[in-house]
Amino acid sequence: MGLSRDAPKKLRFMPGIIYIDDGGACGRSPEERQRSVDQLKSIFTETGFPYFIVPLEQVFSLPTSVLVPGTSDPDPSNPSYKQAVDQYIKEKQKLTEEEAASAVAQLRIEESVCSPEHKLALERLFSSLNTLTAKEDMLQTLRQHLILHIARENGYSKVMMGDSCSRLAVKLLSNIALGRGAALASDTGFSDPRYGDVVIVRPMRDYSSKEIAAYSRMFHVPSVFISGLDTKTHDKASIQRLTESFVTNLQADFPSTVSTIYRTSEKLHTVMPSQGQTTEPASKCLLCLCALDTNVDKASAFHATLVSEQLSQVKLQDMSRDARCCAEGQGCGTGGCCSSNRSPEHQDLKTLLCYSCRLTIKDMGAVDALPPYIITEAEKRQKRSRMKMEISEYLLEDED
Repeated sequence: MGLSRDAPKKLRFMPGIIYIDDGGACGRSPEERQRSVDQLKSIFTETGFPYFIVPLEQVFSLPTSVLVPGTSDPDPSNPSYKQAVDQYIKEKQKLTEEEAASAVAQLRIEESVCSPEHKLALERLFSSLNTLTAKEDMLQTLRQHLILHIARENGYSKVMMGDSCSRLAVKLLSNIALGRGAALASDTGFSDPRYGDVVIVRPMRDYSSKEIAAYSRMFHVPSVFISGLDTKTHDKASIQRLTESFVTNLQADFPSTVSTIYRTSEKLHTVMPSQGQTTEPASKCLLCLCALDTNVDKASAFHATLVSEQLSQVKLQDMSRDARCCAEGQGCGTGGCCSSNRSPEHQDLKTLLCYSCRLTIKDMGAVDALPPYIITEAEKRQKRSRMKMEISEYLLEDED
């Protein structure tokens, strides 16, 4: 409504709509995916805004620059920025209604066709994840990467998400259970500036899902139902599904449950990193791009968890080694079954991830099933880390 001609305060931006088709990860058939896309196209066309329909399989063709935080937006007080805005408004005013309608119709509409190789790669990626919790977390991460890439490619500096108050309340509790307590302010706040040049905003966070449903019904807002990963699953299928069931059932008996959880999330703030950490990609998680929460002292719960995990792995490795030796009847000499030939990919990748993303990767059967841009960026960061260790004695510290 703010873009209409009769609005007293016009909004000075050109919005676009993006839809990520995640049917390949959710097990939907090509016919179902095409039917949903056709319904959405008819709704998007009526809005008059440019829209982008992108399949999730396109993550396997993303560049590594997606995982590198960009520079922040220009300062609005800068005269050049104001001149650019004024020039944009003048150009828009020159168009008549017919010219504007034809210009919107001619705007690029992205409907990427995914290749069969990408479809197989996506199926392999999600089949390698052992739990539904890890699948939902990985799906959310890949969706964010794809939205970020499309926004940067088409010059959008803001992305408006449709997260309601009810969804954010569920997300807050489930993220705590998933170990994302350090990133709660970014995951549930109004503004999420972790990507630098593209800011994620959540303007619908003050409204509950019940209010949005009532508004949509009263004003006949068209909608399309699309099944997801957790559709028709039981309450204990995943941490996210269990938390949603818990909050929904509690909200039915105690109507202030969602608002209480939501008000708690408003009090959370992100700890601002130093200038050096802001520009250094290695200080960010490889997947979620949040600040790493694993650089803690030894007297911490995280360090105690790591020690316990290492001791358990050593014990399991010894037991499996003895079992193989006894079964195959061979010794444990060089080149035998006990030679350390196992791939260190999990361990190497963990150093680049936050605690929550470590748990997701831990549930993966094959790390090489990740999209190429993630593996390439991981190798790049590992090489830089090894190089930094080799020349560390020749580097000057900040205090020096």
